Amino acid sequence: PDMTIELFSAADFAAPEPETRRLVLANDADPREADLTGIDVVELQFPRFVDGRAFSQAFLLRRRLGFAGQIRATGDVLIDQLVQMARCGLTQAVLRADQDLGHGSRLLTHYPAFYQGDAVQPAPLFTRSTAAA
Repeated sequence: PDMTIELFSAADFAAPEPETRRLVLANDADPREADLTGIDVVELQFPRFVDGRAFSQAFLLRRRLGFAGQIRATGDVLIDQLVQMARCGLTQAVLRADQDLGHGSRLLTHYPAFYQGDAVQPAPLFTRSTAAA
């Protein structure tokens, strides 16, 4: 599966990107009520690493709403969460200041496939051809 999630340090996002149509979604907001017209990036907030509501928001955006743009995790983002973030449809993560970008990138290579389907690869492994796994 494509476990690609672009990693950034907190310092990389000190200022908003010019010419990017970005929607910042509070972690208690319902993505189904958001106007995604013309939006390039939806920024989801993880206020504390134990608060997983943004995982559900990402899944809704990607699978139910068909959002094809970037979905970015911000806030209390730890490298331990990266694999699950990628599986839920997030494409970018701004790591908490004390997290190591290189270590996070290496963690994303540990699992070549998952048995269950997810937001990125909805079909379970047993239904996919061996060439796709």
